[in-house]
Amino acid sequence: MTTPQLIPAGTPHPSLKPNQVGQVVLYGVPIVSLVIDHQERLCLAQISNTLLKNYSYNEIHNRRVALGITCVQCTPVQLEILRRAGAMPISSRRCGMITKREAERLCKSFLGENNPPKLPDNFAFDVSHECAWGSRGNFIPARYNSSRAKCIKCSYCSMYFSPNKFIFHSHRIPESKYIQPDAANFNSWRRHLKLSDKTPPDDLAFAWEDVKAMFNGGSRKRCLPSSHCSTFTV
Repeated sequence: MTTPQLIPAGTPHPSLKPNQVGQVVLYGVPIVSLVIDHQERLCLAQISNTLLKNYSYNEIHNRRVALGITCVQCTPVQLEILRRAGAMPISSRRCGMITKREAERLCKSFLGENNPPKLPDNFAFDVSHECAWGSRGNFIPARYNSSRAKCIKCSYCSMYFSPNKFIFHSHRIPESKYIQPDAANFNSWRRHLKLSDKTPPDDLAFAWEDVKAMFNGGSRKRCLPSSHCSTFTV
């Protein structure tokens, strides 16, 4: 196998070839990228060993999970390509890959200021979740000034909830289907709470990601059975 030739970052997606190697600069540090399933992905281990070297594995892992970022594992062939490109040591046995946007969000959560994105006055995200009987509401970024801020207004009862409490608040309506809630922690709302628009424009999706990157923390809660309208408390 020959050493792969680096290509400039930002190549249009139609021209990207499987296992094509590139380079992306994050916070001034060059990070190797690899095309997997038609997406340019970055090596999480390389990011952890360079940009995030002052943070522990657990801190990085927990933050990644909190942000809803899922790693795609390399095949043996892809891992060898990353080794030859200098992203991974020869002794490495596996490597998780994340998209450039996800890498930017992860690094920003550690290295940047998690300020709210600039949004129009009185703007609100239309959000929903499918825990228990599910619910829908308006996430108001202007009210999200702490991890426990009551910034979501339920569309059914007009009550306000913090994000981590809202996913345990549900209403049984005719089209509802009950889904057993998991043993959620403080960060689980980022995984369960989604934009109601399944195909939002990029600027809206990115703004939502930026909001979710704010106020990472943790506390345990116990899930209780849901009725017609229920709120789960600590």
